[in-house]
Amino acid sequence: MGNVLADPPLRGIRVVEVGNYMAGPFCGMQLADLGADVIKVESPRGGDLARMLEPIANGESANFARLNRDKRSVAIDLKREAGRKLFSLLVRSADVVVENLRPGTMNDLGLAPRDLLNSDPRLVYVAVTGWGLDGPNADRPALDIIVQAQSGLMSVTGEEGGPPVKVGVSIADLAAALYATIATLGALRARDRDGKGQLVDISMLESAVSLAVWEAGVHFTTGEVPRAAGSAHKLVAPYQAIAAADRHFIVGATTPPTWTAFCRVLGLEGLERDPRYADATLRRHNRDSLIAAIEAITATKPAAHWLAALRAAGVPCGEIADYGDVFSDPHLVARQFFMDLPHPRLGAIRGLGSPLRLERTPVRHRRSGPLLGEHTAEVLREAGCTDDDIARLEREGVVSLG
Repeated sequence: MGNVLADPPLRGIRVVEVGNYMAGPFCGMQLADLGADVIKVESPRGGDLARMLEPIANGESANFARLNRDKRSVAIDLKREAGRKLFSLLVRSADVVVENLRPGTMNDLGLAPRDLLNSDPRLVYVAVTGWGLDGPNADRPALDIIVQAQSGLMSVTGEEGGPPVKVGVSIADLAAALYATIATLGALRARDRDGKGQLVDISMLESAVSLAVWEAGVHFTTGEVPRAAGSAHKLVAPYQAIAAADRHFIVGATTPPTWTAFCRVLGLEGLERDPRYADATLRRHNRDSLIAAIEAITATKPAAHWLAALRAAGVPCGEIADYGDVFSDPHLVARQFFMDLPHPRLGAIRGLGSPLRLERTPVRHRRSGPLLGEHTAEVLREAGCTDDDIARLEREGVVSLG
């Protein structure tokens, strides 16, 4: 019996998602991966703005389809009174609302979070915003790059003295989405315990700043302001990209055993006896001379030579892959991380799987992101609307049936 797979962890949990692009939808995707029924409420006039993101095929965004897998789309005009009533009807059957609209938008629509929470004390309402629901900057619009800039992330990304560089992925959006997911699970657990839902306030800024673990430790202890250091670690060395004859590779030889092994592979045993490099911290302080000595050797042979020798010696190291390499990586393929999901217009879509691997209650995937309004009629019937009601709402422009 131990090998029988149980239902996904969030089976029976219904989520109503209202949002655009990344943070709210990425949170919704995590909850859908865990088995929640995620109902994506979109405007009949175009829906989530991510539907316009390239690549576009047969009128559909392949990126949207990947980001919104296993959700159901309901197209409702929330600017119409009838649309707001429908939304409230959907929320009454929901456990969670996730939204990443600009603060005040739901209030302006007559769907204030507090009103929804007062109507259903068991509701968990998750608001993901740029700056949080209060504070002097709460009303300001936010984009991932703006938050990366103001969170300090851009100040420590790139080469020292170089121009500002953002992290290559939308890290502020994605971190906020993951924190929103964690908070949702925590709020649901608390509701299981005491029967009460709550408001969850997730700030992209705070999510991004929370990633500065080492930088905060340095600044709050010494007053030093951390700066960009390229691929190098802020606290130890060698832990960075190293130049070989043909390309760079990554090495992290920071513990006493790996430092010893690293020096032996390179034939630089003298570095072990040099007091400037006696420990990882001193090596970091003397990084310039250390890396110059290392690269004088590594530049004589290709990266593949050094990687093979270092791995044989137990030294942590790795290739610098591009996404062409990553998306066909044999290790990820062997672990079945990539998957093909059906889409009504795009056919089978290959995408990224979930890194959540639960042995007994695994995540499950069924389909790619929905067409706009694809499930409007289905969901409204579940909410108690008759086919005549749905047809009338469509004629009046309150809903779209896709």
